[in-house]
Amino acid sequence: MDEMLLLTRILLVGFICALLVSSGLTCGPGRGIGKRRHPKKLTPLAYKQFIPNVAEKTLGASGRYEGKITRNSERFKELTPNYNPDIIFKDEENTGADRLMTQRCKDKLNALAISVMNQWPGVKLRVTEGWDEDGHHSEESLHYEGRAVDITTSDRDRSKYGMLARLAVEAGFDWVYYESKAHIHCSVKAENSVAAKSGGCFPGSATVHLEQGGTKLVKDLSPGDRVLVADAEGRLLYSDFLAFLDREDGSHKLFYVIETRQPRARLLLTAAHLLFVAPQHNQSQAGTPSSRALFASRVRPGQRVYVLGEGGRQLLPAAVHSVSLREEASGAYAPLTAQGTILINRVLASCYAVIEEHSWAHWAFAPFRLLQGMLAALCPSGGGAPMGAPTAPGIHWYSRLLYRIGSWVLDSDSLHPLGMVVPSS
Repeated sequence: MDEMLLLTRILLVGFICALLVSSGLTCGPGRGIGKRRHPKKLTPLAYKQFIPNVAEKTLGASGRYEGKITRNSERFKELTPNYNPDIIFKDEENTGADRLMTQRCKDKLNALAISVMNQWPGVKLRVTEGWDEDGHHSEESLHYEGRAVDITTSDRDRSKYGMLARLAVEAGFDWVYYESKAHIHCSVKAENSVAAKSGGCFPGSATVHLEQGGTKLVKDLSPGDRVLVADAEGRLLYSDFLAFLDREDGSHKLFYVIETRQPRARLLLTAAHLLFVAPQHNQSQAGTPSSRALFASRVRPGQRVYVLGEGGRQLLPAAVHSVSLREEASGAYAPLTAQGTILINRVLASCYAVIEEHSWAHWAFAPFRLLQGMLAALCPSGGGAPMGAPTAPGIHWYSRLLYRIGSWVLDSDSLHPLGMVVPSS
């Protein structure tokens, strides 16, 4: 069976590559997947612009302030010195403080240093401010945690700073701000923060409806289960559970809590997960062209989501009464169905996350669904789980593959900043 799994994976990857090369279809404006990729055109940031376009210490950027680090504090061990010879550290205090930073900040800064030298031969990255132990910054500044740096180029050519900010965005900093004419401010998420590890999932306490009747905790789903979903026209039906695209048993996560009153429902899901939102002007059914899938982090009170009505026979648009945040330690699970949708806690959601295009994501998983079905037919004794061990913890290998392809094909701002945890290199 192990040889069959390996062969299936090889065939699947080969099928995807052939599909991409032969089709030349695009997943974004002006980007042909099958065509040779041209160098990305980088646009400098404007003065006072910041990316992403949210406040620095919010979930969609670098996350909350976690407390000042001093040389005598227990958390001082979280800081690591950066002795990269390709980076110039101003270190005006002569204490080496500007070289101290979190590992995530160090990784992004080193990546940026390479980009700077490639962009302007002979020019190096210069750090004017790093970890601050003297209280020179505003209250709750991320400089006090070693999570922020202020940067310039070594030649101090201010005409380069807009492009320097763009290079910082591309290097992976979680928030970049063209703060002043004299420098660019960059920051990162905390190493162990909830915000840095949101993923695209539901908590283990969430429930689904089974074809044989009753409900089941999402964490207990297994191959062979058929769960309640909706098709493109909003019609209810049952679909096969295929795999967990992400499974983290017992993990601690931050969830958005979406609540409605009529019908009453309460759904928890992570920031990057997609939720279907109804149009405001009529009672259109789910899945019609006028409905759309939004990141959970973009859903607002007053918008309408689709909730299972009394009797369980139809979906009804229900106004969102409140949106809040809640931390839970019941794990995080991202179930995939053959239909690509699922009713969780009686609310219709997409099975997908990271990119705010449900149809693109569903298309991208077509090869997986096809070969999953083929292998299940060839190896019925496999219990319906031939493709990727859906009960295994962690992110599914196919999801990782698609994320890498998406990162290559799409602009960085097309992907949710909290969509997938990628280990630092």
